[in-house]
Amino acid sequence: MRILMINQVFYPDVAATAQHAHDLSRSLVASGHEVSIIASRALYGQKGAALPAYEAIDGVHVHRVGRSFFGKASIVARIFDFGYFYLAAAVKAIMLRRHDVSICFTTPPFIALLGWFLRLFKGTKMVYWVMDLYPDLPVACGVMREGAWSTKFFEGINRFCLRRANAVVALGRCMRDRILAKGIAERQVQIIGVWTDSEEVKPIPRESNRYRNEWQVEDRFLVMYSGNFGLGHDVDTFLQATKRLQNDDRIRFAFVGGGKKKSIVENFVNEHGLTNAVLAPYQPRESLDELLSAADCHLVSLLVGVEGIMVPCKLFGILASARPALFIGSHQSEIAQVIQDDACGSTVDEGDVDALVQAILAYADDPELAQRQGEAGRVALVQKHATIHRCAAWENLLQSVVDQTKTEEMGA
Repeated sequence: MRILMINQVFYPDVAATAQHAHDLSRSLVASGHEVSIIASRALYGQKGAALPAYEAIDGVHVHRVGRSFFGKASIVARIFDFGYFYLAAAVKAIMLRRHDVSICFTTPPFIALLGWFLRLFKGTKMVYWVMDLYPDLPVACGVMREGAWSTKFFEGINRFCLRRANAVVALGRCMRDRILAKGIAERQVQIIGVWTDSEEVKPIPRESNRYRNEWQVEDRFLVMYSGNFGLGHDVDTFLQATKRLQNDDRIRFAFVGGGKKKSIVENFVNEHGLTNAVLAPYQPRESLDELLSAADCHLVSLLVGVEGIMVPCKLFGILASARPALFIGSHQSEIAQVIQDDACGSTVDEGDVDALVQAILAYADDPELAQRQGEAGRVALVQKHATIHRCAAWENLLQSVVDQTKTEEMGA
């Protein structure tokens, strides 16, 4: 198969969708397929055009276009950068030779329109990989108003993209249900979750962990939030729990990463003088196993109402590191359901600081409980959530889309 991916970010970018695109493309190349990707020349959130216009990475043909003029300066600025990427990506897609199937991500939103364009004019089949649902996400986060003309307009575009796709990939059960509720045929929607490579991320003994040494954690119980502090994530609950536990010298917190709400976290820690919390930026993917292994348990959060609109991928890195996950959010979320299915952590409601504090203390008081749940998560990852399982599901889906096309052509 000749496969084209369209996503704004790709390796060496550390954004989650860049990492998943890299993993999937490498797997497909290893299986003998020809893979190209159209991505941006700018690193996510940064100005300029730092990356080459073309290079081959792990056998993948990487075509980079455009540049970022404003980075993350404002919503209007980001919309301008998105628009420029749409235009430049469309020009590049037209210039490239025909592919059998395209995989369209949701960064930037509605880039699947380009996939539909290629299907219409080049006969390229399209798979819509729904990483986030728009405009559902900005509506749930209060950035857009439900019922407004602009919301209805963008909802119409999204439904158009969903209906025109040969297949739609949802990240979990709750996301699939939201997509089906938009009137999309059930046969179009497949669930393929995100993943972590069980060989790339392995548990590292805490005694030799450099992060624990750098942060002077010593033998204390370390609770970590690592990754994106985004608009859809609840940070208030775990910040209040951090404040509540500031006098318990057995426990430390680490808040690692970036995003829209990282400044809220930093300001809270500084304003309250929380010496029990470590603040750190994003860490390189090469250090992921050591970073995740530094913690004794990990926080995952999602605002109520956002479940099914986005599915945090950090859970599977946590499972790979053999650490339990403490999820703050709805029990209907895919994250909560995985935790329950695999007995690899605990779930508390958004805003229930008492329950979160008690859950942390339960782990600190009973290290064997944390170890047992962490090991259960590692087993579940290896058996069903690892890269090898997800990429195999993707290859089967892509092949079925292309084979269906050939069958239809033969029938015609």
